[in-house]
Amino acid sequence: MSIVTDLLAKPGVVAAGEYAYRGDRFSYRGALSEEHARKASIMCRATTMSVNMEASMLEALEPLSGLPPPRGWLVHGPDYSVCVIANVFCLIDNSKGSINDLVGFMRQALAHVPSDMI
Repeated sequence: MSIVTDLLAKPGVVAAGEYAYRGDRFSYRGALSEEHARKASIMCRATTMSVNMEASMLEALEPLSGLPPPRGWLVHGPDYSVCVIANVFCLIDNSKGSINDLVGFMRQALAHVPSDMI
């Protein structure tokens, strides 16, 4: 099974997908239109790049902080959350699933992704 299929089986997951770090392609499954999934992949790539830049800036201020390289990020809103680990994104309905369980699953499932690819 693919990580996207596994994520869609988790409680509360509305959609999941993968995006290329280069920004030239993406794939997804779930309750998103093609256009919304395209925009989500663009947002995820841009935010991942920003998080990596911020981690580098913090590392410059505090060498050996242990922060870089960041493995992912999340935005936890009142109704929905977006979670990104490596190049995999997931949208979850907070009332139907656990962000903690989802992040734990994604961290374990994507632990093999090399840091230099993020």
